[in-house]
Amino acid sequence: MAKKIPTKYIFVVGGVMSGVGKGITTASIGEILQTKGYKVSAIKMDPYINVDAGTMNPIEHGEVFVTEDGDETDQDIGNYERFLNQSIYKENYMTTGRIYQTVINKERNLEYKGKCVQVVPHIPMEIRDRINKAVKKTGAEIMIIEIGGTVGEYENLLFLEAARIMKLYIPKDVAFVMVSYLPVPNKIGEMKTKPTQHAVRNLNSAGIQPDFIVARSEVNIDQHRREKIAINCNIHPENVIAAPDADSIYEIPLNFEKDKLGDRILKTLSIKARNKKADSNQAWEQMVKNTKIKSPEVVIGIVGKYFATGDFSLTDSYISVIEAVKHAAAFNHVYVKLEWISAEDVEKEGTKILKGLAGIIVPQGWGSRGSEGKIAAIKYCRENNVPYFGLCYGMQMAVIEFARDACSLKGANSEEVDKKTLYSVIHIMPGQEKLIKERGYGGTIRLGGWPCKIIPNTHLAKAYAKFSDQKVVSERHRHRYEFNNDYRAVFEKNGLTIAGTSPDGLIVEAIEITNHPFFIGTQFHPEYISRPLAPHPLFVEFMMVCKGPKGNK
Repeated sequence: MAKKIPTKYIFVVGGVMSGVGKGITTASIGEILQTKGYKVSAIKMDPYINVDAGTMNPIEHGEVFVTEDGDETDQDIGNYERFLNQSIYKENYMTTGRIYQTVINKERNLEYKGKCVQVVPHIPMEIRDRINKAVKKTGAEIMIIEIGGTVGEYENLLFLEAARIMKLYIPKDVAFVMVSYLPVPNKIGEMKTKPTQHAVRNLNSAGIQPDFIVARSEVNIDQHRREKIAINCNIHPENVIAAPDADSIYEIPLNFEKDKLGDRILKTLSIKARNKKADSNQAWEQMVKNTKIKSPEVVIGIVGKYFATGDFSLTDSYISVIEAVKHAAAFNHVYVKLEWISAEDVEKEGTKILKGLAGIIVPQGWGSRGSEGKIAAIKYCRENNVPYFGLCYGMQMAVIEFARDACSLKGANSEEVDKKTLYSVIHIMPGQEKLIKERGYGGTIRLGGWPCKIIPNTHLAKAYAKFSDQKVVSERHRHRYEFNNDYRAVFEKNGLTIAGTSPDGLIVEAIEITNHPFFIGTQFHPEYISRPLAPHPLFVEFMMVCKGPKGNK
């Protein structure tokens, strides 16, 4: 039995700019420390005033990741789950809005016993209490805590203050990692350390000295710049960790270990590796090798609408879908090339832009924009035997397409898109209409893990059976509308198979066309629980069908 140790805390902060890779760094450190024999978990602190990520536009903040217990969180929680191969719960996610809401509610309930409630110390105290709750919930021996935003911003100061106070009281149990960007300007051709030096001084002004600096850049940091950072930022040169751009995020823990980051962190926290074979992470290394396969190439189209932000095209809105596809590709030993197709482009240009794709995914979405383009893409798949995988909204659009074309229900639609449709084959869930009228949007939809009963002799059952003999599986949800059972008989009569339901049979969880190579739609989000070492069965099956003779380029 492992010797009990005081809980250790690692705070990960960002310098110079946002999007520098704090989340992947946090997840990678967690993966490394797990191989050293420790129980690890991770927390995300987001500085925005929103109570959770659920009400934000995906283009604004990226994907909303839903936990097993139904919390709508930042996409970094998804990376933690994928790298640690474990579920992360609501206790491990906090926002400034959530913290203030709790403190104000406590004040209203006289839980502060009449004291003057102040930003300091009461907000940092609430942050500390939440960290302790997450440790208790997870049993973590090492808790890694990512502080969102960038050092020097006003909005994350209170999270930094909570971290500073913890370091003050338990200095041997707290370490700080700064992830900072080192630019290499094209016209200069030299890696610049000055922005990182300024970022560290900003962190110092909050009373915190980093123990490690992760040097993010296009290329490896050289020894000269390691030493320059070390002397100007008051850390040892060996604690400046190289973090060059990588082809796959799953390479990053292996890259970090080239600089022995895991052992250096353990030394800083006054503990040793328990696993003597900690340098050998064979399953992870093999998975990374599989991600480097360059042929056969399988081209998958993702037809969505959350791509554009100004003049730039982003894919963060669908990050879990992307990673789930990659997991399945590595498992099937193929290289996957993703083609991003705007549903509105399909509406304008027609389905000719879909030709040459081995398979098509229509992921999650909300509202009416682009819906007809998605329906056209689904019809193209159904009529041309192109493998199709619909996720949540993608299942609902498949139901609408089938109703219109195969069931002759002309004008069939979702109540979300057309409230006056004659055939509301997708309708609002019980109780949701009242919530919408009252503008009760935040955290009120069907969220988190719910059981799905798999119907025997379906493609769905075949896919799950390759990995487990379970007849009921837990899958995660995020929806307000559902399949309308009033049309169930007419659908089944015309060839649409109900492949998964709630245990009582009332909620349709998955549909398929059984005499099609692969045509499956799920009301749930299988991408949320796909992990590099445990890919989701449905994505694995989809990729296996796509890589067939027609799927290989």
